[in-house]
Amino acid sequence: MIETDSLTKWFGRHRGIEDVSLSVERGEVYGLLGPNGAGKSTAIRLLLGLIRPTGGTGTVLGFDTWARRREVHRRVGVLPSEFAYEDGLTGRQVIEFFARLRGAEAGSYADELAERLRADLDRPQKQLSRGNHQKIGLIQALVHKPELMMFDEPTGGLDPLMQEEFLRIVGELREEGRTILLSSHNMAEAERACDRVAMIHEGSLMAVETVDSMLARAPKHMRVVLDEPADEADFGSLTGVSDLRIDGKVVEFDVTGEIDAVLRTITRGRVVDLVCERPSLEHAFVRLYEDNGA
Repeated sequence: MIETDSLTKWFGRHRGIEDVSLSVERGEVYGLLGPNGAGKSTAIRLLLGLIRPTGGTGTVLGFDTWARRREVHRRVGVLPSEFAYEDGLTGRQVIEFFARLRGAEAGSYADELAERLRADLDRPQKQLSRGNHQKIGLIQALVHKPELMMFDEPTGGLDPLMQEEFLRIVGELREEGRTILLSSHNMAEAERACDRVAMIHEGSLMAVETVDSMLARAPKHMRVVLDEPADEADFGSLTGVSDLRIDGKVVEFDVTGEIDAVLRTITRGRVVDLVCERPSLEHAFVRLYEDNGA
């Protein structure tokens, strides 16, 4: 659905992205993750042919992203990170306009989405809050039922209930076999929505992994309360254990990889309490940055 080979964009002497190669398969939710300024929006603008690459190539739905950008625009649903519509147009008029540009009709699906997202389609844009403006943007990206969607920071401005509804919609689209490229700096959102994630830092691709594999490599945090004071020698030599802290009977540490040896050591005595915290994608992301010297 999306393929890039060493895609690069420089703005004068300032780097946008450099040598980014990725492949998005049909039917997956693919996360493009990184902090603000990492190059995520630049990558999406290149994929849409809104800016010309300095080097490398990219295709979307088999079309060259620069030479065939009109075909891409017609067939892809897009929500930019920043957008503005004519102040005097209602949400319904905006949605119908973009649907017609793509050779489709908004129809009842626009009303169905508006009901789910609690969007007011009949007020002019100038009267809408930031969150309601975002809802209109989401609906126009979805209403023509594209096979591929690109969302850049899609939940910005949405309240927690609408963020949950958006994630439900994403899950339904995946079940229908449609493909989503989701750019975000919200790790919790990406962890719930994405099948694979590409990590970008300062315009360069750091890693591409499934969410499960990245979480499996991230350290788990353990806190153990024993009935006897702990011996540092029992824990300090264990493979995968780091950041060991012992305060009498309380032992805290991070552990990477298999935890069988850790559990055997813990259960030599009587365990009063044990907490093992699953790593978050954000924790995995931070660790990846640290390992790469970022």
